[in-house]
Amino acid sequence: MTTNNLEWLKIAQEIQSLSQTGLAFCENNYERGRYSRLTEIAAEIVSNNTQLEKESTEKILMLQPGYATPKVDVRSAVVKDDKLLLVRESTDGRWAMPGGWADVGDTPAEVAVRETFEESGFEVRPTKLIGVFDANRSGRPLELFHAFKLIFLCDLIGGEAATSEETTEVGFFPFDSLPELSSNRTNERHLDEIKEHLKDSLRPTFYE
Repeated sequence: MTTNNLEWLKIAQEIQSLSQTGLAFCENNYERGRYSRLTEIAAEIVSNNTQLEKESTEKILMLQPGYATPKVDVRSAVVKDDKLLLVRESTDGRWAMPGGWADVGDTPAEVAVRETFEESGFEVRPTKLIGVFDANRSGRPLELFHAFKLIFLCDLIGGEAATSEETTEVGFFPFDSLPELSSNRTNERHLDEIKEHLKDSLRPTFYE
């Protein structure tokens, strides 16, 4: 997905949101047809500005039923000997803090614990919520949907490095010598806030 002039993406996201919510509450086939057409239009906009096919994009958009709300991405900031735990993502070959989409039924802290273990092999304990970021206002929208990102500061309590279907490498890196980052997942905004919290344990949670 191109990151040049993302106004088209904002328009597509809004149209998709209206379509999704409308389909959740429509009362007849006439309304259903009109809201379904909005999904088609959103897919056409995305297809015209990316390498994605309209049909596959439309299927992705239709997989989000119910009232349209932001998705939640949870990440773990795990620091050992002044080095940050990162995993190499199998999807793009770049590095990020372990984490992923929140599952229904889990608390945010439980997501951080589970995702860290699944992606890195390490057991952690969340100790502080560092920040709540609006992922779509950082210049790096997450896929096609509006998303919030929660970052927890976590203590390392056990485990050993292990990869998964989603990760190909695991490592700890100095903040001033990080590998190429998967910027949708981990970027300088997040790192700057993490470093401030490490310097000041009383720093309040960042939010937007």
